[in-house]
Amino acid sequence: MRAPVDFRHAARDTGAVIARIQDDQLSWPTPSPDYTVGDLLEHIDGLSLEFQLSAHKTALPPGAGEVPEADGRNLAEGWRERIPNQLTALAGAWADPAAWDGETVAGRVPLDAVDAGMFALDEIIVHGWDLARSTGQRYNPDLRAVQACAEFLGEQPRNPDLFGPVVPVDDSASPLDRLVGLTGRDPAWIPEI
Repeated sequence: MRAPVDFRHAARDTGAVIARIQDDQLSWPTPSPDYTVGDLLEHIDGLSLEFQLSAHKTALPPGAGEVPEADGRNLAEGWRERIPNQLTALAGAWADPAAWDGETVAGRVPLDAVDAGMFALDEIIVHGWDLARSTGQRYNPDLRAVQACAEFLGEQPRNPDLFGPVVPVDDSASPLDRLVGLTGRDPAWIPEI
């Protein structure tokens, strides 16, 4: 079993990026071509709750789990405070060693708990990078967490529904750039606004 990974720094770093996003940036593009900044925030708003349930091995409530396309127009008020707080709670849920044991469900998909935890951490880090890149912010997530995600994703079979084709990076690339490339993003991406 992979050792549990500490989410606290990743949650804090991504939460700080989110808290600095301005309303006029919600319509800006992201490295994920189908998402605006607002769409991505709405996606993180939902996943931060779903992966908390995964850590607690709690099923989604009836009627939940049908994940609609993320739509920034549905982003509820108070997101600048709520989403960072949810990310902190997510990190706390995965700080419990029991969260990493056995099986769980992410959305409605049964997963090994370790895989669910690593996918949750990857979502926090990579979407933090997406948002920072889109809004011109600095982003330096915890190196150990980045390396753990890159190692994990490197071991996973490629699923085109989850990630685009790997973007090759130079041998001298930073660990974060390597992780971003593994998820099908171009580490050199800049928004065209």
